[in-house]
Amino acid sequence: MRNSEDIRDKVRKAYSGVAENPLGKHAFPAGRAFAESLGYPRELLTGLPGFVVEAFTGVSNVSVRAEIPEGAAVLDVGCGAGLDALVAARRAGPAGRVIGVDFSRAMLSRARRAAAEAGLSRVLFCEAAAENLPLADASIDVALVNGIFNLNPAREAIFRELARVLRPGGALYAAELILSAPLPAEVCASESNWFA
Repeated sequence: MRNSEDIRDKVRKAYSGVAENPLGKHAFPAGRAFAESLGYPRELLTGLPGFVVEAFTGVSNVSVRAEIPEGAAVLDVGCGAGLDALVAARRAGPAGRVIGVDFSRAMLSRARRAAAEAGLSRVLFCEAAAENLPLADASIDVALVNGIFNLNPAREAIFRELARVLRPGGALYAAELILSAPLPAEVCASESNWFA
């Protein structure tokens, strides 16, 4: 298997490819129909900029199901094109703020454009690694993580960072794909299996 940096580069390239060409063929599902299949309400998606919805690549509808109080400081780790961050910003209201973090410049470009088009000024998108968040200790009320743990071998560091930035009593809402049985050895050893 490749080293951690090789995995990170391959994952970044794959997800940036969705941002650059969302309607192309990808190794994983993406887009509006996929978001609807995960339970994002159609009317909610219709109210967001179409170019953010077409580049959606999460694994669940965490921003819909999470408890996000008005005025909350929300962190979206692995924000991608920004769909969950925009949903969270609307739910947190004008007194809330949302910080989206991703390591794909192409995805962040979409996210920033979407926030501007949606008129959401209290949303900030930062290029950073999930295991090294550019945030102060205890500065976040709610953290959202929509499918990044399988893609990053630094899982322990990610959990430490989430624990560091969440305020006492804060909440983490995370979703991930899990295996119901071990993969065959030949699949685990395959260079094509870039999921960490």
